Amino acid sequence: MVYSSHPSSRSHSSHPLPCWLRYDVAMHESDDEEYLRSLGYAQQLFREMGGFSNFAISFSIISILTGAVLLYGYGLKLAGPIVNSVGWPIVSLFTLAVAASMAEIASAYPTAGGLYFWAYRLGGRGWAWVTAWLNMIGQVTITAGINIAAAIYLIGATTTIFGLAPDPLYTTWLFQVGVMVLIMIPQVLINIYGIRITALLSDISVWWHIAGVLLITILLTVFGTHHNSGAFLFSYAPSAPPATTIVAGEFATDSILLRLLPPLQELYNAAPPLLLFVLALLQAQWTYTGYDASAHVAEETKMARLNSAWGIFLSVAVSAVVGYLMLMVLTWCIPDGDVARTAADPYPVLYIVSQNLPRAMANAVAIIIGGAMWLCGAASITSMGRMWYAFARDDGMPGASLLKRVSGRRHTPVWAILITSILAVLVCLYAAAFSVVTSISTIALYLAYVIPIWLNLRNRVPRHLAHWSLGRFGPAINTIAILWCVFIAIIFVLPPNELVLWTMFALGLVMAVYWFGWRRKGFVGPGGAVAVD
Repeated sequence: MVYSSHPSSRSHSSHPLPCWLRYDVAMHESDDEEYLRSLGYAQQLFREMGGFSNFAISFSIISILTGAVLLYGYGLKLAGPIVNSVGWPIVSLFTLAVAASMAEIASAYPTAGGLYFWAYRLGGRGWAWVTAWLNMIGQVTITAGINIAAAIYLIGATTTIFGLAPDPLYTTWLFQVGVMVLIMIPQVLINIYGIRITALLSDISVWWHIAGVLLITILLTVFGTHHNSGAFLFSYAPSAPPATTIVAGEFATDSILLRLLPPLQELYNAAPPLLLFVLALLQAQWTYTGYDASAHVAEETKMARLNSAWGIFLSVAVSAVVGYLMLMVLTWCIPDGDVARTAADPYPVLYIVSQNLPRAMANAVAIIIGGAMWLCGAASITSMGRMWYAFARDDGMPGASLLKRVSGRRHTPVWAILITSILAVLVCLYAAAFSVVTSISTIALYLAYVIPIWLNLRNRVPRHLAHWSLGRFGPAINTIAILWCVFIAIIFVLPPNELVLWTMFALGLVMAVYWFGWRRKGFVGPGGAVAVD
């Protein structure tokens, strides 16, 4: 059944609360289905999630025990301790501006399509189509990045815990992808089973992460054998220049960009501290991805107009505080202050922990981090499947008739979950480097984030629809968010992640040809047609 796509005619223009947060206290959970119908969609997915579970799924995907841990050595190698003590807070503040801008729009349009639907309402079907594809690419690559990260980490943790002899096989990309597949199988099955168990796992994940960080902090503070000075935490100590080779599968070549731009080559040869510092920010910025998940599960969230908005914002805010605590303690405990040795280790966080704690404690920390990574991957598959399902139900992609099917028993988008999970594995086979996968996901997602924010700055969400409002501060916060997204989109396509530049360029060409050649006339935007098995 297809419903009218016009917004609700009910007026909420009178609010007793200040502009920071406007919420109609008369709104009840029973309004969710009615409001969704007013946006053009029938209620097909089970609405089982509360506000905490909505926050939990985004917090789980951000997963400070995944991104911040796996890219810890990447940032340390390029800039040293300062990337944690100064870089993390800088990225956190700008990301909060992005999250707040998104939360305001999410409160007006709580649909599974999330950003895609926002762009449609604020800018039309062309912007919606581009946003959808960027978001879908970002969702697949972030899932790929999370689970290949988990595979890399778990291989290292297993060899450390069981005292296995080092083997070159363990560090080969194909072996790591094989472990990734094994990790993903139970994640996929759980997501197919239903949103209730997925929500429960996300709830557990929140406490797992917070308790894990607190345990790591306490153990390293009380029992750690290496504690550096306060000045060390703010030191700039790069240990290796950024790589300038492009690697795709078995193919490798020197940087094309540096050959085309000799002044940039000279800049890389000089390697000024500011350049290395901003390149190292990928460690923090990739960690802050995936919090649009709170929007993608809006149709499964009770009181979604409030809870989805808070889920987006609070997932970033809580991660900022907890993540900073963990990174500062880890950096404080770098053995003998030897940044180069720590950054060169294949598993720098495990190295810090093992050199500071008795074996039993170190093994416990390793298990906690591994569990957090697995929970993060499961939550990412949830978000990814919902985004692809949402765009498919509006016939926005090839194979939509299959991808938009919802299980009649479990009310989950089974085919969307399966197909996107396979694509995540294929992405890793293409990229052949963890930092490249993370860069692709960061840029694709933040481009998808910035389009509706820019459209909202140009054409504001009607005030009576935004129950979570930035009020008069909205335009300023939106502008900061836009400038930051543009900045990171430039920085994270430079070497050592140049493959991202050419990949995004090729994707842009394919999307342009596909849009103007086939979809421009046929794609009508959100319509709400859903197939049920």
